Amino acid sequence: MAAGGAAEAQARFGHSVKGLLSEKVTSCGTDVIALTKQVLKGSRSAELLGQAARNMVMQEDAILHSEDSLRKMAIITTHLQYHVEQSSNLRDQLSHLLK
Repeated sequence: MAAGGAAEAQARFGHSVKGLLSEKVTSCGTDVIALTKQVLKGSRSAELLGQAARNMVMQEDAILHSEDSLRKMAIITTHLQYHVEQSSNLRDQLSHLLK
């Protein structure tokens, strides 16, 4: 009977080890899936950061172009004001001559 009891204990031990091994494999599989998801999320984050950086560069270029356009418009406005003043002076001179 002692040999039968030992064989039965060994069989239970084998089933116990198989159960623990199965749990460990399942746990490792779950960890690998979680790690894969995290890597994909990190990759997506890096992609979004890259896109944001490209968008910022485009916005900066647009702002610089707008500043340049505003400077040019200010110069044109100054020239137009000068011409309006000259026209007004010429009109006054012409009115004075016609009197």
